[in-house]
Amino acid sequence: MNYRHAYHAGNFADVFKHILIARMVDYLKRKDKAFRVYDLHAGLGVYSLEAEEAGKTEEWKAGIGALLAANIPSEHKKILGDYLDVVHAFGEKAYPGSPMVARKLLRKQDRLSLYELHPDDAPILNQNFAGDYQTRVNTLDGWLVPGAHVPPKEARGMMLIDPPFEDGKDFDRMIDAMEKARHRWAGGTVALWYPVKRRDHTDEWLGSLRERGFDDLMSFEIYIREPRPSSLLNGCGMVIANAPYTLRDEMGRLLPWLSGVLKQGKGAGHRIQNLSKS
Repeated sequence: MNYRHAYHAGNFADVFKHILIARMVDYLKRKDKAFRVYDLHAGLGVYSLEAEEAGKTEEWKAGIGALLAANIPSEHKKILGDYLDVVHAFGEKAYPGSPMVARKLLRKQDRLSLYELHPDDAPILNQNFAGDYQTRVNTLDGWLVPGAHVPPKEARGMMLIDPPFEDGKDFDRMIDAMEKARHRWAGGTVALWYPVKRRDHTDEWLGSLRERGFDDLMSFEIYIREPRPSSLLNGCGMVIANAPYTLRDEMGRLLPWLSGVLKQGKGAGHRIQNLSKS
């Protein structure tokens, strides 16, 4: 486990991912009944943008820095509102990770379950959520969750699977996790974040998901440049099972503008696909 998200906190991929998380949490809150959010690869929870790691890459400047400097059209302000409220709450020197984005948007009846195994990150994650009765930090392998820790007692909720992609096997693990989660928790929203380096590689994996015959499965992608050089992170995406019915329309309006704000080369853009069996 060598991957450290501290080097990449606040980059374009985080912006994309956290906007989607905020929209899914907002949708869950439209009913009074409690829900649970699972984050299987939680990281630190909060990242300093003044730390040595962030300073070495400065990826946040072309990510959250670019978004905060942009003139946001009124039609997008509602979609971005909850996410940007959380970002602003941490000021200019820190950036909230996925666990903190979700946590700041929960109501008092909702719960958050976090999983982190990295020996350096897990203690910091525990510290960042110390005393928080709504959050449980588990020093366990997040890949165990879909087959053993769901459904939650709240019945409703969402699961984020955002692995480090260190050994080349995480794409296969995500398909296996999706199958287990859909079998045990058919009503839950399951979100798989993935990197896009070359589109043909990504399309092969998306095709494998489509062939599994899942109901109600969609993918959302953003590119900051043409997805060709496999040595670069040219974009990213999120496959979502049981996505909120409003999400396709919202992202269809937001992503063309957002890809322009976050672009770092020619060929920036977005793509939304239906991966369902029907």
